[in-house]
Amino acid sequence: MEQKSLHEDNLSNNNYFHEESDYEFEAYPSYISTIEGLNFRNTTKIKTRFSDYSTKIRRRAASVKMMDVANFRAKGDGSTDDTKAFQDAWNEACSSTAAVTLIIPQGNNYLLKPIRFSGPCRSDITVQIAGTLVASDNPSDYSKDGRHWLVFDSVKDLMLEGGGIIHGNGSVWWKNSCKIDESKECKDAPTALTLYKCKNLVVKDLKIQNAQQIHVSFQKCKNVHASNLTISTPEGSPNTDGIHVTKTQNIEISSCTIGTGDDCISIVNGSKNVQATDITCGPGHGISIGSLGYRNSEAYVSDIVVNGAKLSRTKNGVRIKTWPGGSGSASNIKFQNVEMQNVKNPIIIDQNYCDQAKSCKEQSSAVQVKNVVYQNIKGTSGSNVAIYLDCSKSYPCQGIVFQNVDLVREGGGSLKATCNNIEYLYNLGIVSPICPQIHSHFESSIQNELKSF
Repeated sequence: MEQKSLHEDNLSNNNYFHEESDYEFEAYPSYISTIEGLNFRNTTKIKTRFSDYSTKIRRRAASVKMMDVANFRAKGDGSTDDTKAFQDAWNEACSSTAAVTLIIPQGNNYLLKPIRFSGPCRSDITVQIAGTLVASDNPSDYSKDGRHWLVFDSVKDLMLEGGGIIHGNGSVWWKNSCKIDESKECKDAPTALTLYKCKNLVVKDLKIQNAQQIHVSFQKCKNVHASNLTISTPEGSPNTDGIHVTKTQNIEISSCTIGTGDDCISIVNGSKNVQATDITCGPGHGISIGSLGYRNSEAYVSDIVVNGAKLSRTKNGVRIKTWPGGSGSASNIKFQNVEMQNVKNPIIIDQNYCDQAKSCKEQSSAVQVKNVVYQNIKGTSGSNVAIYLDCSKSYPCQGIVFQNVDLVREGGGSLKATCNNIEYLYNLGIVSPICPQIHSHFESSIQNELKSF
């Protein structure tokens, strides 16, 4: 059963990841306070409720057991297969009753085939990645699991740090992708680093580059802090999302620089209480919530804050995308303090998303998009449509707020907003370009609501 859940992402005909329903959290409570369809007062504050794990590590430093992968015959010469040495080192670290720091020394290149570091473990573990982990580029090495390279599975109180490099060696997968070569069959490609069912997790001060597909995936995790990550891959690399968040609660992503061939950050089904701050994005497809509702599935995403982001020359800016025919909701979402430079599509809600060869049929159901705030967003658009809200006829977007949004056309020229099927849309302060406002007589009440959001 767990093995199946590690393969939750489905592939469409064009090799793009989508989410199955399998929604596990309790239903979101109904909100008591409502202003003409808009409600923020009772929105859950974003908090990462993990203990200050890094502080705890420092306090007990004297009692930490230090282990070096070299002691398990890891060569680090870039050509010897060090997979068994790493597995042996992890097994001993995981079985230790004392806290462990597992050292991967600087200056070495460790060639690894797919490997799973499984828990639960008996004590806290810090993996200090100072050297470089290099993925095998032989697809036959991934015959048992074509979707993962490095997996940390069901580990509690785990820290990954050290300033080193995780190198996915992805070029062999990119050139054989059906998105690059349409004559090729669409096949799976591995995620470079998967954190699965981990709790009280810190991932910081690492470089992840040239992933086979997704760079870092947080899946079914709780209480996560990811910071100071540098994620990079060529702009043309297919489906190489930077940070992918799925079915994860209470995650803070901060001070990350991400440039990829796909979304810098993607937040999908089952994710709740997600905060992304101080994000630098480009190249790539921007910061996305979704896609949601693929193959008529049920999807829920709630309580998302993106606060402080710089996007440069990306395909999209801040985006919410849902497939027609799905159900569930994407709610209580705030994008604030965002700077955009020559972003082709700065602000998008697309409830008619259809990333497949055949056109999607019009459906009577949709994932509900509601309570979305765009606040203090400025910069330049690379196209003449800076705001594109294409909502469902059956389930219109509800409670959309623009406050101090000032976008201009890169290089000069006219700019417009296209807004379809929206209930309760509000414009506060300077908003340019502008969607037609609905129900303007509640502006003062909305201002008060936003202060508590």
